[in-house]
Amino acid sequence: MVKHVILWCLKDEIPAEELEGVKNGIKEGLEGLKGQIPGLIDIKVNTNGLPTSTADVMLDSTFESAEALKGYSVHPSQVAVADSKVRPYTKSRACLDYEV
Repeated sequence: MVKHVILWCLKDEIPAEELEGVKNGIKEGLEGLKGQIPGLIDIKVNTNGLPTSTADVMLDSTFESAEALKGYSVHPSQVAVADSKVRPYTKSRACLDYEV
């Protein structure tokens, strides 16, 4: 199995009153991919970091294999969520993929 973990920092210019909606959109969009993509075992998004955190959103996902992760990265459903709910709102991204 392969873990795929991403940390995003959101753009500073997102108004405070819209921040929770943006985070919820990312969470709902990505978690909604469960059952749609071959080889995706589990996917969770955490948007409730403590004030000591240096990131705003975390994706924690598990795949059957490195090949399944590659398939996820180009799957039309994942690309649509990334293009509409994630990329427009993020200023930085860090990723760690590893075998378990």
